[in-house]
Amino acid sequence: MSTLARARCTLGAHPLALDAALASAVLLCMVAGSFVDPHGPEGVTWGLRTPDVLSLVLMAVGAAALVFRRRAPLVVLAVTGCVSVVESVTGDPRAPVVMSTVVALYTVAASTDRPTTWRAGLLTMTVLTGAAMLAGPLPWYAQENLAVFAWTGIGASAGDAVRSRRAFVQAIRDRAEKAERTREEEARRRVAEERLRIARDLHDVVAHHIALVNVQAGVAAHVMDKRPDQAKEALAHVRAASRSALDELRATVGLLRQSGDPKAPTEPAPGLDRLDELVATFHHAGLHVEVARADQGTDLPAAVDLAAYRIIQEALTNVQKHAGTRAKAEVSVVRVGPDIEVTVLDDGAGGDDAPGVPGTPGAPAETGADGGGHGLLGMRERVAAVGGTLTTGPRYGGGFRVHAILPVRHRTDAAEDPV
Repeated sequence: MSTLARARCTLGAHPLALDAALASAVLLCMVAGSFVDPHGPEGVTWGLRTPDVLSLVLMAVGAAALVFRRRAPLVVLAVTGCVSVVESVTGDPRAPVVMSTVVALYTVAASTDRPTTWRAGLLTMTVLTGAAMLAGPLPWYAQENLAVFAWTGIGASAGDAVRSRRAFVQAIRDRAEKAERTREEEARRRVAEERLRIARDLHDVVAHHIALVNVQAGVAAHVMDKRPDQAKEALAHVRAASRSALDELRATVGLLRQSGDPKAPTEPAPGLDRLDELVATFHHAGLHVEVARADQGTDLPAAVDLAAYRIIQEALTNVQKHAGTRAKAEVSVVRVGPDIEVTVLDDGAGGDDAPGVPGTPGAPAETGADGGGHGLLGMRERVAAVGGTLTTGPRYGGGFRVHAILPVRHRTDAAEDPV
């Protein structure tokens, strides 16, 4: 760091010392200027005349006031303005006491707002110029009187320009900091959304297949001794369900490993075209499911198609887990205007094998006493992500109802489609 830079940093850290140095420099300039005789026989000349005592006192007072220009800029302007008025009226030849007023007016303009600068500047210029013209020893049209007007105007303009530049630079810094904070918040939001998406996918894949494996394993254990053929069939279903779970987990992990491809799919592949396969897995587990569809010919966006599939999968898994194999479930997929409605009902028949909450047969885990599941929450998040609505709740007379209204066209697809 250079000597000049170190000195600047030192003075910047001690503003009072900087103002004292500035006041000393202004005093030196005013004293030096007082030796100039603007009315000599040959024009402006330098002489060895001694300034009046009053002029020296006024210069000292004006320079001393500048030491406090940052703390009380308007007060300092008033003090320096008063000593300048006195010098304009009494000084002959006039000493440049007005220099202290110019510095004080610059400080006011640089540290306050523009309306204050206009008011203070106009008042200062009017008072000083008027006093010099009307009460001074020189004719009103003297160049010194016009110089007072010009120098005070320059001080106010320079201070206002400095203040405007500082405000502009600060605004740029604020915008840059805000943009940086916005980018960080957006990055955190995307990370949180991705974590939720991964959690939903893993929950849907694992919960469904593990529930089926649990049911079939229980059946196999129950009939192993008396009906070995049925036990083998149940174990075959366990193997198929576990293999399907591994395939979906492998597909999900594969998608997570993709990077640098903005067009890469961000959701696993299942959709309503695999609804029959999904229902078949529940049939093999002993759950009676009836399907009614009135959506033929409807081409759904990938996100909406996946959401509908996962909603049906999670709802039937809840029926399997909490209503038992004696329950009956109904699945309907209907196209209604611009939306597709997905409904899953169960009768809550329950039984000894239904670990549901007493009094609310068929209720999913999220409605139970422990409240530790995430199935309904995941369904709501999926539906909200595609701009749909979800309603869930017990049915009158027993059982549970899941009803989702999904837009046929996802909002992102609609926004990208030109009108």
